Amino acid sequence: MANADTPANTGRRGVLSAIAGIAAAAVAAPALSRASAQTDAQAAARAARQSGAYVVTADGVSLYFKDWGPKTGPVVTLSHGWPLNADSWESQALFLADNGFRVISHDRRGHGRSSQPWDGNDMDHYADDLAAVIEALDLRDVSAFGFSTGGGEVARYVGRHGTGRIARLGLISAVPPQMVKSPANPGGLPIEVFDGLRTASQADRSQLYRDLASGPFFGFNRPGAKVSQGLIDSFWAQGVQAGHKNAYDSIKAFSETDFTDDLKKFDRPTLIVHGDDDQIVPIDAAGRASKRLVPHAVLKVYAGAPHGLADTHKDQLNRDLLDFLRS
Repeated sequence: MANADTPANTGRRGVLSAIAGIAAAAVAAPALSRASAQTDAQAAARAARQSGAYVVTADGVSLYFKDWGPKTGPVVTLSHGWPLNADSWESQALFLADNGFRVISHDRRGHGRSSQPWDGNDMDHYADDLAAVIEALDLRDVSAFGFSTGGGEVARYVGRHGTGRIARLGLISAVPPQMVKSPANPGGLPIEVFDGLRTASQADRSQLYRDLASGPFFGFNRPGAKVSQGLIDSFWAQGVQAGHKNAYDSIKAFSETDFTDDLKKFDRPTLIVHGDDDQIVPIDAAGRASKRLVPHAVLKVYAGAPHGLADTHKDQLNRDLLDFLRS
């Protein structure tokens, strides 16, 4: 009989069953790995502790933070761009604190007054550090805004830690979904752009920061631009305060990380602000592309605004942030 349970048939079924089990495990493994990594990240965030003006992470990194405004006010967190620190948000932090918000802004690991670890200069660690600050200070109903690289930090935070403590999200001149050009991201910038940043950083990073600030970052290279030496000096001072290796490694983090899946998890009111003359993070591959992935987001395009619009268009941005927070 064809269906008889002969030893040969039983053996074949056993082999096929084993192969099917291996295949199923192979399919499930990445999802289980991601879930395990998220669980580990969340546990590490809960282990963080506050020590004065610092939060110490589970891996021993000290994160400097500012805590402005009334302690009972609605909470806003501000994640900064590369190669800057929390000082780059001071116009927004002062304005929002004066309007009754509790504003928390921290220096990313390797930047500003925070520790300069040799390893961990990547988006997963950046997001986990933001989670550590939120957990250590027990912040709830947080409106989390990220500028440039900080927008990637906020997006990856959502991907790894969820939105249980989040009320609103904001991406300002932000790098998501992905900066570098690839077959999956044909509108991105060529890898040679970022290789150039790495080469310039190794050759003379102090001059690189002056060139960025006096040129495309604030749009000072545009005809008729009103150049501010103060903004140039501030950008340079913040940049050279960052660790050399930390800032160097961060170029890969902000340019090559794909935030597509993170953006798809945005389930809170979201504001996207981008200048249409952003020469650092062009709007089509960034703000407009993020809007397509977060359909419920409000996209505000600032006509003629450069990348560093938190300074060049600070009054407009402050009003938009306040309106969004009060909506």
